[in-house]
Amino acid sequence: MQDKLLTSKEAAPLLGVSVAFLERDRWAGARVPFIKIGSRAVRYRLSDLNTYIESCLRQSTSQA
Repeated sequence: MQDKLLTSKEAAPLLGVSVAFLERDRWAGARVPFIKIGSRAVRYRLSDLNTYIESCLRQSTSQA
């Protein structure tokens, strides 16, 4: 089964961030995994976004 590919506009609300945040993240080193299709199109796999969200889970604000 293929994973759904989302645009930045579709991915941003799922993460609770702006499209500009995702653009800056890609420019700065991409903590949020993305796929580049061709020379311009950027897409996010839904499964990668879910994995990223899980990796951000913390039990305390002092946790690294």
